[in-house]
Amino acid sequence: MINTFFNSLMYIMPVLAVIVFIALFFVKAGYGIFHTKSWGLSLPNKVGWVIMECPAFILMATMWLTGQYTMMSVPAVFFILFEIHYFQRTFVFPLLMKGKSKMPVSIMLMGVVFNLINGFLIGYSLFHIEHSDQYTVEWLYSPYFIIGLLVFIAGMVINLHSDNVIRHLRPKGDTRHYFPQKGMYRYVTSANYLGELMEWTGFAILTCDAAAWVFVVWTFANLAPRAYAIRKRYVEEFGTEVVGKRKCLIPYIY
Repeated sequence: MINTFFNSLMYIMPVLAVIVFIALFFVKAGYGIFHTKSWGLSLPNKVGWVIMECPAFILMATMWLTGQYTMMSVPAVFFILFEIHYFQRTFVFPLLMKGKSKMPVSIMLMGVVFNLINGFLIGYSLFHIEHSDQYTVEWLYSPYFIIGLLVFIAGMVINLHSDNVIRHLRPKGDTRHYFPQKGMYRYVTSANYLGELMEWTGFAILTCDAAAWVFVVWTFANLAPRAYAIRKRYVEEFGTEVVGKRKCLIPYIY
């Protein structure tokens, strides 16, 4: 029964990703700079982020501990990389947030559902499906793992640095908006999203896992329309001369 559920989700999720991708060009998710009261009841951003992200962290730990590869080194590396990202997003990133932004409860709950589904798909695929012949120690020396790990690390560095740039855009007590221009913000207006997309692309490469690639599709479907909206907002607020030739999400491409 679980196999049937897993296989069904593997077909359903990419289709939903396409629908969400199109919809988000018309409806801006109401958190961050696009928060409005029309989204209903809201929570402080820090609380919302912790509640939204922690299911992925907890569920992945559960999937790994209950799986058949708990004692194998390669799946353990996959688990650690996934958890490093979600530990930072769940317990570190919210604590570093500044300001008094709000997150709608509806957005938070949608995030919880997505993280549960994503955690289940990747966790079940990596730790509950037979991989003993594939994920031997030699996998750690394969081109897939090495290239994927480098992309994952580069994405994490870009993501963390970009978040830091955003946090330090304005002096304490200043409520004005500023345009980020350091680091990868010299090339795209949503460098933090670029970093996250690179992380999960790298993870999909280093695992060669279909469920991880479904997550990449979802990551792009969610972030690409928002990155487009953010660039448009920057152009409206700061002008085309300031924004320049920067792309939305992927340098020189999009």
